Amino acid sequence: MGQIMSTLSSPIIFGEVLYDCFPDGTRILGGAPFNVAWHCQAFGLQPIFISRIGDDELGLGVKSAMRDWGMKTDGLQIDPEHATGKVNVSFKNNEPFYDIVENSAWDFIESKMLPELNKESFLYHGSLALRNPVAAESLNTIKRSVSNSTFVDVNLRSPWWNLPFINNIINKCKWLKINSDELNLMVPDKRNTENKARYLFSHLQLDLIVVTRGANGAIAINENETCSVHPEKTVTITDTVGAGDAFTSVLVLGLHKKWSLQNTIDRAQQFASEVVGLRGATTQEKKFYQPFIKNWSL
Repeated sequence: MGQIMSTLSSPIIFGEVLYDCFPDGTRILGGAPFNVAWHCQAFGLQPIFISRIGDDELGLGVKSAMRDWGMKTDGLQIDPEHATGKVNVSFKNNEPFYDIVENSAWDFIESKMLPELNKESFLYHGSLALRNPVAAESLNTIKRSVSNSTFVDVNLRSPWWNLPFINNIINKCKWLKINSDELNLMVPDKRNTENKARYLFSHLQLDLIVVTRGANGAIAINENETCSVHPEKTVTITDTVGAGDAFTSVLVLGLHKKWSLQNTIDRAQQFASEVVGLRGATTQEKKFYQPFIKNWSL
């Protein structure tokens, strides 16, 4: 079996932190990079999470939650002018839709306030966090100071993307994760998911591409093999918010631990299938993670 190669340095996770606000008034901490960092912390990776919060009640909630969870907060900036991010979540046919508040604190992550970073660390980021040029320039600053090992998680959220924008982001990444709907938008003229994924893999300088397919599982392609995984038929779904982020967090873990590709996506699917039983993307219950920590010998 092929191996996914990585360093052993703590991953740098860059991007949005916000509150997912549900129709019943519930507010749950979210944002794809934050969710990935949260799960990675639970799995023992101690990521460096770089984002920005407002000097407000929600911002205090973010910082308090991170400290209680044991996460490092030296990459968390405080913005005196812009509010902590919010997303209004609605549902249609059990699929989440997102109203992402613009000009939130995380749009203004400043390069001058970045913490000291290990140059051997690999970097994870999404595409949504680059909608504002201030945060985009800060990411470029990070890229210039750490290794070339970058994991990009595509998040196509209208109106903050177009094909040239996304192609520029993924052009130099090493590992790419994308869902099947996003893949269809990026490669509309190929016949099926695997062909579309192979097209991207062959046209970019990638070591790995992973395509998540919701109820149909996922497919992963590297230079040596193609692997797939399907969820158990008995999965209990509360909502699907954060399922892709849960999957991604185990991809990051697999990179760090140098698991085989098949083992990595099998475990990623197992974890994502449990997260869809939660309300929202994360939980503060450490016992939720214990079966995975035990079974995966973490």
